[in-house]
Amino acid sequence: MKKLTKSVLAVVAAGMMAGTAMAEPTNLRIQTHYGPETISGKNAAMFVDDVQTMSNGEITIEMFYSSSVVKSVETFDAAATGILDCDMTGGAYQTGKDPAFQFVGDIMGGYDTPYQQLSWLLLGGGKADAQKLYNKYGMELIGWWVVGQESLSSTKPIRNADDFKDWKFRSPPGMETKIFEKLGAKPIVMDFTEVFTALQTGIIDGADASILANNMGMGLYDIAKYATYPGFHSMPSDHLACNKAKWDAMPENQRRIMEVAMEKLALRQALAGEKANNEAAAALKAKGVQIEDWSPEDRRKFHAAAQASWDEFATTDEAKALVASHKNYLKSIGLLIEQ
Repeated sequence: MKKLTKSVLAVVAAGMMAGTAMAEPTNLRIQTHYGPETISGKNAAMFVDDVQTMSNGEITIEMFYSSSVVKSVETFDAAATGILDCDMTGGAYQTGKDPAFQFVGDIMGGYDTPYQQLSWLLLGGGKADAQKLYNKYGMELIGWWVVGQESLSSTKPIRNADDFKDWKFRSPPGMETKIFEKLGAKPIVMDFTEVFTALQTGIIDGADASILANNMGMGLYDIAKYATYPGFHSMPSDHLACNKAKWDAMPENQRRIMEVAMEKLALRQALAGEKANNEAAAALKAKGVQIEDWSPEDRRKFHAAAQASWDEFATTDEAKALVASHKNYLKSIGLLIEQ
């Protein structure tokens, strides 16, 4: 009887040990364009800690901040080719590959809040639609983190759409130039780093740079005394996209941990951006900066111009499919501007 008991205990113990054995460890090399001291950088560090803690050490992450391995625009290809494992920048950097990346990187004129934009991805079938694009280039889209609507900075009042007439402003390249030209503005494509000097010397009247809090941190409102807030024109989506072969080789429990941690990151990023922007708005008002909150009618004019530009920019099958996906979802939640 004692021998039988010992045998049973040995079998049970062996089974328990097998059940608790660690899966094959995974090490991920991830690059982000954000510095560790920024709102986004701090949230990225939180994501790393969450993944490593929840996986009990099965997943370890080497996070490279401030695009320290390759240039920001090269991060996607570096992950796809195995120089890195994952890209934590944004799809908008890849519009040169396919204009479809515009519609996962910065949709422009579609959604009013980060939560609406995230709901397309997570609840509106957007992730499956976008996944086809990422898979085409050997990558897997894990999730988004959206800091919120960006604000315009200006040395002239921008109270409504009519004030865009002949307004010279710094614009990133791509679809945005088409949208603002429709409204009478004169977009000038220049690097992000040139914005402050261009405003200071009067080369431009204003700029599309970042969210209100970041614009204030850059000192733009020391020169430009007008700002749009809450924003309405641009809400970039940063992504986590990983090498598909690397992702497929990870056990299911590790992949689930990554996905859950991304959803937490998305919530924290949106909340942190909203808090920082509200604090910035209060501080700027106290310093005499004019905060322009556009009326629903004027926001609608911008959204109509933006949504009319989507079809012009969507010149590939992948881009057309994503535009259709966004339009179907926007219609379902009452945000589509019928042309």
